[in-house]
Amino acid sequence: MGWRGIRFGSAVMAGTVLVMGASATSTAQAQSYAAQVIYSFSGGSDGADPMAGLIRDAAGNLYGTTYDGGDYGYGTVFRWDNAGNETVLHSFSGGPDGEYPSAGLVRDAAGNLYGTTADGGTSGVGTVFKVDASGKETVLYSFGGGADGEYPFAGLVRDAAGNLYGTTADGGTSGVGTVFKVDVNGKEAVLHSFGSGADGQHPFAGLVRDTAGNLYGTTADGGTSGVGTVFKVDASGKETVLYSFRSAADGEYPTAGLVRDAAGDLYGTTKSGGASGDGIVFKINPAGKETVLHTFRGGKDGEYPYAGLIRGTAGNLFGTTYGGGASGWGTVFEIDPTGKETVLYSFAGAADGASPEGGLVQDASGKLYGTTKYGGAFGAGTVFELRPAQ
Repeated sequence: MGWRGIRFGSAVMAGTVLVMGASATSTAQAQSYAAQVIYSFSGGSDGADPMAGLIRDAAGNLYGTTYDGGDYGYGTVFRWDNAGNETVLHSFSGGPDGEYPSAGLVRDAAGNLYGTTADGGTSGVGTVFKVDASGKETVLYSFGGGADGEYPFAGLVRDAAGNLYGTTADGGTSGVGTVFKVDVNGKEAVLHSFGSGADGQHPFAGLVRDTAGNLYGTTADGGTSGVGTVFKVDASGKETVLYSFRSAADGEYPTAGLVRDAAGDLYGTTKSGGASGDGIVFKINPAGKETVLHTFRGGKDGEYPYAGLIRGTAGNLFGTTYGGGASGWGTVFEIDPTGKETVLYSFAGAADGASPEGGLVQDASGKLYGTTKYGGAFGAGTVFELRPAQ
């Protein structure tokens, strides 16, 4: 499968949004959740087709991106406030300021937002940008399409000094992707260029960083069997493949990033593979041993988990599937520490949303927030809230 097919394979499910009537279904008994659409994108100047998850500030405001829409049709950075209002902070023009942001955002203490666009910039192959609290956008770096990388589909991670770290799906010395750093002055350094095949190819996902400065991520291709890896890049830029997927029950084509616990275990998803071919949730321990926590069966339990996971205080994992569920339009699920899966919500593909491609964020009360790429009142996607039932 080509790398563009890996990332954009979801297009086969795009189309007319179907009937109403979503209901929560589960494969195990657990606390029930009530779902609410808190914003429906119109597909116009307010944005369309959000592919990424959200971040949340202390006041409860949510921030995210839309891949399309906005004043020029090339995507937006938006804020949703507690009063239910959506504000477009920046509309991408499709020129040097970037176009088509497919990833989420990271926010600093001053309220500045940082992200990437998958295309656009001075060479047309992507940018790293900043949007300040007033909505002013600054391009921190435009990729050149060569050794510095191209097509940053993933979001960023930020260290205490303000340096930003991310991946490009293409480019680098061998043309199959990079891990990069952009410092506070906008200078880019390639920390690792993928290229041998065994070390991985085409990282579509962002990174997680530990206190020692090590970066962890996934490649959607490459590795010893050609179907993806979990890797580590240390502070010196040395890359180590922690696990190579085998295109079998252990999963294949991981397009999402990782979450890490205090013991150093890494958790993630593969978009396909597993015993039924519909994707898995996995754990990799510090020794590189993989455990499949859940195999999606392509039915009510969900299929095709494009997004990564978040980890609750009790060690439960929460995520989304792009398809499957009661109506075939995706799910929000929970995996407990024993590997038992519960479907918290199944999307019906209509006003409640369809096809969540991004991950989730959780507040202190346990409410979950996310986006659907399609559906909603206008068919252009939603922001949703899942509230634990009282």
